[in-house]
Amino acid sequence: MKEVKKNLSKWMYWFLLGVAIILVYKFLDNFVAIKDFISNFIDVIKPFLLAILFAYLLYIPSSRFEKIFSKSKNKFLKKRSRGISVLLTYILTILLIILLVNVILPIVTESVIELVNNFQNYWDTAIAKLNALPEDSILKNEKVTETLKSLGDSLQNIDLKKYISTEKITGYVKGVLGVASGLFDVFVTIVVSVYLLLQRGKIFEFLNKLGRAILKNSTCDKISSYVEKANDIFFRFISSQLIDAVVVGVLVTIAMSIIGVRYAVLLGFMIGLFNIIPYFGAIVAVAISVLITAITGGLSQAVIMAIVVIILQQIDSNIINPKIVGNSLQISQILVIFAVAVGGAYFGVLGMFLGVPIIAVLKLLIMDYIEFKNKKKTII
Repeated sequence: MKEVKKNLSKWMYWFLLGVAIILVYKFLDNFVAIKDFISNFIDVIKPFLLAILFAYLLYIPSSRFEKIFSKSKNKFLKKRSRGISVLLTYILTILLIILLVNVILPIVTESVIELVNNFQNYWDTAIAKLNALPEDSILKNEKVTETLKSLGDSLQNIDLKKYISTEKITGYVKGVLGVASGLFDVFVTIVVSVYLLLQRGKIFEFLNKLGRAILKNSTCDKISSYVEKANDIFFRFISSQLIDAVVVGVLVTIAMSIIGVRYAVLLGFMIGLFNIIPYFGAIVAVAISVLITAITGGLSQAVIMAIVVIILQQIDSNIINPKIVGNSLQISQILVIFAVAVGGAYFGVLGMFLGVPIIAVLKLLIMDYIEFKNKKKTII
């Protein structure tokens, strides 16, 4: 009997192995068809995925408004705090998009096009001023001259007008918005995101019941705890970085306008936008701004602008940013730089932005694992 069971187990093992090999072969043989099926499926559910992302981002302001309305003495506001907060959030979001598209974007676009059209004249003027400097000037150094010449040759070889024009920029914007370009997709995304925000309590309750039906209660509690902590990290980081970017962009634009820097709105917008990316973003944006200001307004104005922007960046990093961000991430600067570098290398700008909160969550998991292991050793 034992021999029969042994042989049966052996044959069952080889049978399952054979089935697995056939399934893998069929999967690889029909890989293109499977890939097309997955691609088509993603296209179908794309509005729902966008709705989840949209609701996730808008949850931050919506939850804040809801807390304010729920504490109101007015019974109407208190009873309908969630619905009113969602409505207010969408109204403000739409107004912000209208402001961006109709006010800020045209100014930035116009500045970019003007800069590109006049860049060669600016560059020639800057080189002429450089050549007019005394021979003992540090800027007449051979390495500096060669670097500038090399940079100038590289820029001249690139037809910037080919990539930057009113039509091209409009095309870029349409490409960014193209993820939900269809009217139906936009409608579904907005409607589903509204329902997600309004019914988030019921959705979380359902997911909790489903998890407890499949997994142990202790496992569900652990997962729930980590999801809550991860959400807190992402919410705090994303909201704080966006608010900080707006504050820095406005302050820099005002400061540059006072100094008389040409393209103040464009440069302020760029510095604010790049400021979303920790450490590297600010450095790159300031370096580009200094170069553009040196070309368009002269070296002295570029130096003054650099000093003012660096002072504002220091005020931001030491006063404004800590007030907004707080100590929510609690990770070292080395880890932040590592996260930005690795995230940027593999996933581009989005990876540079999300690399920091992701590594903060990984650090949380690793530290908890180490603590668990050390407690286990202590008990033994």
